[in-house]
Amino acid sequence: MLDTVQHHAEPRAGVPQSHLAQEFGETMRLAVPMMLTQLGQIAMITTDLAMIGHLGESAVAAAALAHTVYFVSFTFGLGLMSAVSPLAAQAFGAGDVRRIRRSLRVGLWTALLISLPIMASPLYGEQILLALGQVPQSAALAQRYLNGLAWGIAPALGFIALRSMMSAVNRPQAPLWITIAAIPINAVLVYALVHGVFGLPELGLFGAGLATTLVNLGTFIVALAIAGLRKPFADYHPLARLWRIDWPLMHQLVAVGAPISFSLLLEYGLFSSAALLMGLISTTALAAHQIALQVTAVLFMVPLGIGMAATVRVGHAFGRNDPAGVRRAGLVAAVLGIAFVSALTVAIIAGRYELGRLFFGRSEASAATVELTATLLLVGASFFIADGLQTIMGGALRGINDTGMTLVFAAIGYWCVAFPIAWVLAFHTELGAVGVWVGFSIGSFVYAALLILRFRMLARKLMG
Repeated sequence: MLDTVQHHAEPRAGVPQSHLAQEFGETMRLAVPMMLTQLGQIAMITTDLAMIGHLGESAVAAAALAHTVYFVSFTFGLGLMSAVSPLAAQAFGAGDVRRIRRSLRVGLWTALLISLPIMASPLYGEQILLALGQVPQSAALAQRYLNGLAWGIAPALGFIALRSMMSAVNRPQAPLWITIAAIPINAVLVYALVHGVFGLPELGLFGAGLATTLVNLGTFIVALAIAGLRKPFADYHPLARLWRIDWPLMHQLVAVGAPISFSLLLEYGLFSSAALLMGLISTTALAAHQIALQVTAVLFMVPLGIGMAATVRVGHAFGRNDPAGVRRAGLVAAVLGIAFVSALTVAIIAGRYELGRLFFGRSEASAATVELTATLLLVGASFFIADGLQTIMGGALRGINDTGMTLVFAAIGYWCVAFPIAWVLAFHTELGAVGVWVGFSIGSFVYAALLILRFRMLARKLMG
C-alpha cells in the first residue's frame, strides 16, 4: 500500500484568484527562513574573512584566491543538491512519503560521490593558481587555507540536501536555527585555530579552513539527527535504508541538477570576467565594482529565498497535478520578488553614498572611489530587479523539473548579450566601468524575460 503524507489543505486546480492570498502567505512562510539561512551563510564567510584579516593583507589576498578555486568546484555540487528540493516537493505534493525519503537518499549519496572529484580542485589549488599566473607566495598561502577547507565539501553538500528536504515538507525553520547557532561557534573556532588559544594549536590559514570544515560537519550531523529523530521529519523515516542507492532517481536528480550547476557556473564566470574587465579599466574601477557587487550579493539573498520557496510551492502543485496551482505559485513568487527587490533597491539608491563611505571612509583620497561606487549602485538598480526576477523564475521552473532550457537562456543572457555589450560599452565608449554594469543589466533582463516566457508557456501547456 502506497505511503501517504498528511499536510494542510491546498487549493484545488481551477480555483479562482480567491486563493492568491493563501499562496502569498505560504510562499512568505517558506521564503523568510530561507532568506535568513542564506544571510547566515554569508555572515559565516564574512566572519572568516574578518578573522583572517588579523593575519595581514597577504593572508586576506590568499583567502580570496582560495575562495575562487573552492567555489568554482563547490558550485557544481550546489547545483546538483538544488535538485533535491523539486523532487522532494513534488513527492510531498503527491502525498508520497517513500519518494520523499528516496529524494533525500539520492541527494546524500550524490553529495558523497560528487564530493570526491570536487575535492581534487582545492587540494591542487596551488598548481591551478600558479598555472593562472598567480604569485607563488600567494598560491602557497592559498593552498594552506584550501587544505583545511576541502574536507568540508561533503558535509556542506549533505547539509544542503537535508535543508532542501526539510523545506520541501514545509519546515524550513530547522536549517535556519542550525545556521544561527553555527555563526558564533564558527567565529570562536576560527579564532581559536587561527591564533592558537584555548589550548588549541596555532594553525593560521590552515586553521581557518579546518574550522569551517568542522562547522560544516557539525551542521550536517545536527541536521541529520533532527531529520531522523524529530517530528515531523521522523514520520517520513528519511534515513530508512540509507545504504541503498536508487540509481534511476539519482539519474533524474543529475538530469535536473546538472543544468543548474552549469547555469551557476556561467553566472559565476560572468562576474569573474567582470572583475578582469574592471582591472583593465583602473584600480578605482575594480575596487568600486567589488563593493557594489558585495552589496548586490547581500541583496541577492532576498530573491534567492523567494526563488527557493517558488521551487517548493510550484513543486507541490506539480506533484498533486494542479496546473492552476503551478501558475499561481509562479505568479505570486514573481510579484513578491519584484515588490521586495524594488523596495530594497530604493533603499540602496538612497544610501548609495553612505554605503561607499562605509567601505572606503570619508577621506579626500577615497572620494573618487566612493563616487564611482555610488554611480554603479545607481546604474545597478535595474540590474538588481532583473537579477532577482531571473532567480525567482528559475526557481519556479525547477519546481516542474525544467532546467535544460534555463541553461540555454543563461548562455544567451550572460554570454551572448551581457558580456559583449559590457565589453563594447567599457572600451569603445566613454562609459568605462559604468558600461560593464549597463551590459549586465541588459543581459539579465533578457535572461529574466526568456525565463518568464518559458514558465508561462509551460504553465499554459499544463493547463491543456
